[in-house]
Amino acid sequence: MFIFRLVFVTIINIISLLIFPTDAIRSFPAENGLDLSLEFSKAPDYRNGVKCPSSANNHGVGLTSGCNPSLVHIAMTIDSEYLRGSMAAVHSVLKHTSCPDNIFFHFIVSDSGSVNPDDLTRTISSTFPLLSFRAYVFRENIVRDLISSSIRQALDNPLNYARSYLADLLDPCVKRVIYLDSDILVIDDIQKLWEVSLTGSRVIGAPEYCRANFTKYFSAEFWSDAELAEVFAGKTPCYFNTGVMVMDLVRWREGDYTRKIENWMEIQKERRIYELGSLPPFLLVFGGDVEGIDHRWNQHGLGGDNVVNSCRTVHPGPVSLLHWSGKGKPWARLDSGAPCQVDFLWAPYDLYKPHNHHQQKRRQII
Repeated sequence: MFIFRLVFVTIINIISLLIFPTDAIRSFPAENGLDLSLEFSKAPDYRNGVKCPSSANNHGVGLTSGCNPSLVHIAMTIDSEYLRGSMAAVHSVLKHTSCPDNIFFHFIVSDSGSVNPDDLTRTISSTFPLLSFRAYVFRENIVRDLISSSIRQALDNPLNYARSYLADLLDPCVKRVIYLDSDILVIDDIQKLWEVSLTGSRVIGAPEYCRANFTKYFSAEFWSDAELAEVFAGKTPCYFNTGVMVMDLVRWREGDYTRKIENWMEIQKERRIYELGSLPPFLLVFGGDVEGIDHRWNQHGLGGDNVVNSCRTVHPGPVSLLHWSGKGKPWARLDSGAPCQVDFLWAPYDLYKPHNHHQQKRRQII
């Protein structure tokens, strides 16, 4: 009986491997580190064009302070679930910019242990040997007690709120930064986005979508409370996606905008005035006072809505940045064998190497 059961279980395992290869073999993250089964091919060595200003960088983490005024600063958060997307995003930036030597990345990881900064440094350095970057640790306890549950669990990740703390995390010498989500591709020269002017006293710039129903981002209780709704008095607020922002960190620090965002999160804990994670506090603080950037710099929503993984298409017109915001991610859909058409635009930037040891193990079982 035992032998029969053993044979039966073995047969079932083999069938699972053949029919559901991506689900049957799962990789588990190493304790307090990256998923060691995730390996990436070395990216091409992208170098500056002749018209680029000298970056005076020695390349690599720790070899430059990041204070050189010729640098373009990009900040991204990284966790184990989105690492593959992050690497593709970095690849896309370097591939399309005219001055890759002048790009400086600031990678934010959580202190929860899902990504070890030393492991991250080794992974990025081996994939992008010429990249100048620095890894920072975001302490989740700063924001954990301020987070309210949202419509999708992934939106409750404390690391989603790290963008509100960039002015504190990054060196004071970093006066401006482009924040990018991990599920994007930049298919234009990032220098163009970097050169966008923030007029007047504006702190952030982002593509705005004024045809969206702005009222739906907040509850009926919010709009019925005159004291709360007064935050938009005299303004014409529009929806904007916080996955792509140009941020003036000097003005941010001077205006103590981190604390202003935290204030709204504290009200949310008491009153439940919104449902969508880290986005609404940004809308409350900056809505109606954002430097509008061309829509080509955030073709968002390609992951479907926040509840259902649905296929979307790219909007008509010029595109500089593709954004798989929403539930579906291109790497997951490609691996599942059920990609959306738009996911094939992401695939050429994927540096992920298949799990060779898993493939060998599969052949041995068969």
